Amino acid sequence: MNKVNAVITGVGAYVPKYVMTNEEISQIVDTTDEWIMSRIGIKERRILKAEEGKGVSFMAIKAVQELLNKTNTDPLEITAVVFATTTPDYMMPNTATLVATALGMKNAFGFDLSAACSGFIYGLEVGAGLIATGRHKKVIVIAGDQLSVITNYSDRNSCPIFGDGCGAVLLEPTTENVGIIDSVLKSDAIGGISYLAQKAGGSARPASHETVDNNEHTIYQEGRVVFKYAVSNMSDSCLELMKKNNLLHDDIQWVIPHQANMRIIDAVARRMEVPLEKVMVNIERYGNTSAGTIPLCMWDFESRMKKGDNIILTAFGAGFTWGAVYLKWGYDPKHA
Repeated sequence: MNKVNAVITGVGAYVPKYVMTNEEISQIVDTTDEWIMSRIGIKERRILKAEEGKGVSFMAIKAVQELLNKTNTDPLEITAVVFATTTPDYMMPNTATLVATALGMKNAFGFDLSAACSGFIYGLEVGAGLIATGRHKKVIVIAGDQLSVITNYSDRNSCPIFGDGCGAVLLEPTTENVGIIDSVLKSDAIGGISYLAQKAGGSARPASHETVDNNEHTIYQEGRVVFKYAVSNMSDSCLELMKKNNLLHDDIQWVIPHQANMRIIDAVARRMEVPLEKVMVNIERYGNTSAGTIPLCMWDFESRMKKGDNIILTAFGAGFTWGAVYLKWGYDPKHA
């Protein structure tokens, strides 16, 4: 009997209409377009205005609706929804269930997965496992964040980085030599709350006047430390995955890295010995949307990927969490 793999059969995404440019950021904090572009590589980011009463589920519903339409999928066929997000609408109920209910997925169970910027690759592993049981034929993995609601817009070093956006993929079983082939996923609490964290809002440090006044509900990061860990761990996991699967750099058609910082992307590509022409990059237009960056790249580059392409995904996030996934793309470009 042929091995059953989970394969991505479609991609959907949504980014808010509002564009926050570097010029606008420079009106809020002491920075410039040149400083942001030279150090991070971001020109603009999309922002979902929270005062309109919209949470991350708003973007997820839009992304999944597009995915269902593109793949001609009946919502009743979906039996599981995994949502990788650090900015759920609520602590409870989970946001995956809100999305499933809004779209009429009455046969699906759903849950949220918290792995920060590594959420999508973690979610793929979970979704692939559900497919491998044989009990699920159509699983949706959503990934995205509304980072604008936890961004400290008085911190000139971090506020230019983050934006809002959401992507989603449909996973189905296949016996062809395509799909999610292998992964290297890791975590280490050394990151803890010391280097990259939202320090308050959980059970260890519930919300209070003090935590709010101290901006402890926003993203805190030690940029230099995070940069070092991100480059080494992303590239090491990619190289480990390549070695496990006898992949040379010439065998790889695409690398899709988490879009955190252009210098991190450059450094990882160099260590993998993969030219930047093979690396998907859209950080300039969307910034860092946490778990959403990789599916947003897939969405942007979908027309350039071909069935059988060897693709490596890699990410690093708070926790610390990191890793890489090796997949063979499952379909040729679809033309409307």
